[in-house]
Amino acid sequence: MRAPRTLTSLDEADSGDHVCQMLDPADDVIDRSRAFVADGALHGDKVVIVGPVPRTESGFPRVVLDPARLRGSLLAAVRREAATAGRQGFRSLRVLHHVGPGCCPEQAEELLRSELDLEEFAADTGALVVCAYHGPDWDLPTLQRIGCVHPHWLGSRPVSPAFRVFRAGKESWAVNGIVDSDGAAAFGAVVCALLAQAATVRLLCHTLEFFDAAGMSALADAVRLLPDRKIVLEGGNDTVRLCWELSGFAGPDVPVVMAP
Repeated sequence: MRAPRTLTSLDEADSGDHVCQMLDPADDVIDRSRAFVADGALHGDKVVIVGPVPRTESGFPRVVLDPARLRGSLLAAVRREAATAGRQGFRSLRVLHHVGPGCCPEQAEELLRSELDLEEFAADTGALVVCAYHGPDWDLPTLQRIGCVHPHWLGSRPVSPAFRVFRAGKESWAVNGIVDSDGAAAFGAVVCALLAQAATVRLLCHTLEFFDAAGMSALADAVRLLPDRKIVLEGGNDTVRLCWELSGFAGPDVPVVMAP
């Protein structure tokens, strides 16, 4: 069972992990990529580097993907590499994505969708995916949204709200931690991104510690935005279900099913 955790180094990352790595200003992209390649070779993994790694550098893998030159999505590209890794004799696939500098709101939505795709990919295939961000290049709201869809964290300080949304089986997503007013906007954005890709989204809330009125409003607003969509919220306790009803959300205009 995958579970959120904070890492002290990439040595602790394992197959199926999706890590958000927050880089310090002094961190060198080339040095980090070289170490990632060496560790992959040690474990017999195929390594894919996404980002500004010079192809002339010795010691780098043949697979270096430039996001600006990809034909199709990043997800499609890494799925192709994963599909061939086994036939090429590798144990598994590991991906290091050096995410470029901050983007406009429209691009931020695309980035959130891409990170959810990579989370699904890591969980479903067992690939190790590390997404490296240079904090000063990004605004805080964007980093918060991105951070909460990575179940694993590596960096000097967390910048995401106190919850995580991550893949839990083929048909569902787990919600872990606390969804309150500080994280309501990020939670709503994640739910919208999930609903844009599926008619029904199952959220497993067995490890959700706290879900306040702001979080519930964000959930209700998100599901109202898209027609013919539904949320199944499973594992919420009696208090959550009662608060949902008392807040006036338990009606046909809010297609959320509260399941035991």
